[in-house]
Amino acid sequence: MKIILFISLFIVFYTFAGYGIFLYIIIKIKRAVKGRKPAVDENADLLPTCTLIVAAYNEEYYMEQKIQNTLALNYPEGKLKLLFVTDGSSDKTPEVIARYPQIQLLHKPERAGKIAAVHRAMEYVDTDAVVFTDANTFLNKDALIKICRHYSDATVGAVAGEKRVHIDENADASAAGEGFYWKYESALKKWDSELYSVVGAAGELFSVRRSLYQPVEPDTVLDDFMISMLIAAKGYRIIYEPDAYATETASENVSEELKRKVRIAAGGIQSILRLKKLFNPFSYPILSFQYISHRVLRWTVTPFLLILSLILTVVLALKPGETAMQILLLAQVLFYLMALLGLLMEKRQLRIKVLFIPYYFCVMNYAVLAGIIRYFGKKQSAVWEKVQRKQ
Repeated sequence: MKIILFISLFIVFYTFAGYGIFLYIIIKIKRAVKGRKPAVDENADLLPTCTLIVAAYNEEYYMEQKIQNTLALNYPEGKLKLLFVTDGSSDKTPEVIARYPQIQLLHKPERAGKIAAVHRAMEYVDTDAVVFTDANTFLNKDALIKICRHYSDATVGAVAGEKRVHIDENADASAAGEGFYWKYESALKKWDSELYSVVGAAGELFSVRRSLYQPVEPDTVLDDFMISMLIAAKGYRIIYEPDAYATETASENVSEELKRKVRIAAGGIQSILRLKKLFNPFSYPILSFQYISHRVLRWTVTPFLLILSLILTVVLALKPGETAMQILLLAQVLFYLMALLGLLMEKRQLRIKVLFIPYYFCVMNYAVLAGIIRYFGKKQSAVWEKVQRKQ
């Protein structure tokens, strides 16, 4: 029983901290032996032609800001095309976009989902590179240059930008927890990229070579992740570019963030089932290791191991003379009490930052359990589920 407990605790630790520590050490050794890679050239003549695609559903509130942000982006003249695609919007999103002749608008009144909109938009793309970004995120001025410069390397098939969450000083647990999570994720992605390849891209900002784009199935939940990982499965690398970033506001509250996390978890299970070949270390020696360590463990066994660890610790702590198990049980109970206290404080709109991380950690793992149930219960749809964000 102790062996099972220690293995469970080790996997939990490795999933959320150990992999990051291991990556950090490996990267430090790699830099000491080989040195840092030289900066990638940003020569305008070397930059590929590029299409920026923005898929939107009922984003009237953000659309004017998004358009102004898009028009202000730096890129060589004549090499950039702007394409906005709307899918079933019932507000004035299409009308706002139509006021700008610089932007090609593809509007369809029927709602079929984001991936259907993206596939529809890709039929109009004839440039070397494609950059995808969400309608409610805002890019830094040099984002496209920072991303597309990497395509001068023939081994690069996709580029992931950085997601930044705008956090107010009086942020609630969902916002502060989300912000902390993405800072940690950014560090992992930076080290993943330096080791070999990022494990998937986030839809807020990512890019692919047009020639490598492969349409995914219409019921795909995490289309951005699948599109990028299918390119990685072809032997190309996904590069992380932290100097190209998309900023968005946090989810409006924990309920909205939980809705988003459950959807991601359901999509994660779907992706794992469809990317089974990436488990083969003989075909993908480094990518397989990164994929399992960074994604698969989080989306499958780890939440169950948290529950199993608590149950086993309780059983062992009840035995006479098991002082170590009693201390371990006390530590676990205190952690979950902090998470519970975070929930109670959140409902009373009281902000105690020390409680944000345990609370958000528990919310994330609950979302994985709910997502697994949701996926196998056939209740997950690929159609847009709009998350309410702070305004």
